[in-house]
Amino acid sequence: MKFILLSSILVQLYTSITLTQEKADRPNIILIFCDDLGYGDLSGYGSVWNQTPEIDKMMVEGLRFTQFYAGAPVCTPSRAGLMTGSYARRVDLDLDAANRWVLFPKSQKGINPDEVVMPEILKDAGYATAIIGKWHLGDQREFLPMNHGFDFWYGLPYSNDMGIRVNDEPTLPLMRNKEIVERIKGGAKNREHQATLTQKYTEATVKWIDENKEQPFFLYLSHTMPHVPVAAREAFYQQTNHPNSHYGASVAEISWSTGEILDYLKETQLAENTLVIFTSDNGGAVKFGASNGVLKGNKGLVYEGGIRVPFIAWWPGKIAPGTTCHAQASVLDLLPTFASLANREIDRKIKRDGTDISSYFFDPEKVREARPFFYWHAGYLMAVRNGDWKLNLLGEFSAQERENIMKSTYNLTRFPENIELYNLKEDPGESLDVSDEHPEMVDRLFKMAQAERKALGQYEQYGPEVRKTLLIENPKYLFD
Repeated sequence: MKFILLSSILVQLYTSITLTQEKADRPNIILIFCDDLGYGDLSGYGSVWNQTPEIDKMMVEGLRFTQFYAGAPVCTPSRAGLMTGSYARRVDLDLDAANRWVLFPKSQKGINPDEVVMPEILKDAGYATAIIGKWHLGDQREFLPMNHGFDFWYGLPYSNDMGIRVNDEPTLPLMRNKEIVERIKGGAKNREHQATLTQKYTEATVKWIDENKEQPFFLYLSHTMPHVPVAAREAFYQQTNHPNSHYGASVAEISWSTGEILDYLKETQLAENTLVIFTSDNGGAVKFGASNGVLKGNKGLVYEGGIRVPFIAWWPGKIAPGTTCHAQASVLDLLPTFASLANREIDRKIKRDGTDISSYFFDPEKVREARPFFYWHAGYLMAVRNGDWKLNLLGEFSAQERENIMKSTYNLTRFPENIELYNLKEDPGESLDVSDEHPEMVDRLFKMAQAERKALGQYEQYGPEVRKTLLIENPKYLFD
């Protein structure tokens, strides 16, 4: 009897030690994802207008990437890339059902319920999961976060300029899990009604972490700001000299929010077992106040300013402070990276475009082998990069293809006369076309593009590797 009792105690002790060790080996993960924050919008990335001391401190204490890419130059396809580890084209979210570049309220399309997405993988690994903030991967019930691996949601289903008309007033549904808990007035005329969103998200973030800190957790903080109409609390207008004070104040408040979260992690001794990522869903919208630094272009374009974004990784005791990584990486890499850190195998039969970059965090100066990055946008492959070289394909499109692109991108796209080749190491601003001097590189990259198009198709012609999503026949507004 004593032997049985002793054996039972030893088993329980071993199990407790094993679980404790597993928890220590698997970090908590916080992903802070801004909306339309440009490459040059943080003072640590060169901004002279925006003061972001809390994010700068995060950078000093962590790792800064210089060549990190969003999944696309606009919201929905970039977020599809984040959640699936695949180009939005591969998962049928590069266009909505009407061939617009993002999803709108009462959208027929959304993220496929059959797709295995990031929070589902982490939840299966024993993580508590939450999204706080913007979703923008479909507003029908089948597409909302609670049906895709999240235990908790507090935020908006789409962008803050997409209010549904209620009593002739644009109105945003602020949701908690599956219910609408507040109706917020939308539009630039009602900017003050959105001014507390960043504060609400921050408070909800700290509260949720506090309630779930006894187990590994994954928190996706998806800021509404600085997407237009940009808004912030009054105190943050005193912390910017930006000509567009609304924009500058919203960036300052995001920096404050980041500091609040990092300080909480330090105070509760969670910091050394928590990886925090800070980035943006696409490049900044320059006409609304954003800056993309030396990079050409802006949100909605496949020039670097539309898709290259700030990226900071913070993990005290694991990531060396004050370090920089110049290796190319993208938001597509986060799903396999987080799965790896959570000791979770992912199904290799599901083709994804990202790769595990966890080693970049711990050995950022190592020279990595070049790998291609494909600039999918509005249904078309518009550019391809490999190593230092980028081939812009916009000059090769037919008149019909150009017409389709112009409709999908709201006449924003401009087409050069020919295919353009840039050396991004020497010319990050894409100012000097060197295609005539390097025809062999043009040919090499063009063959990569052709293989990608063969696999995924273009516009309304889908290739064999596309995983088509669900199409709702009679979508409804969330207020219905």
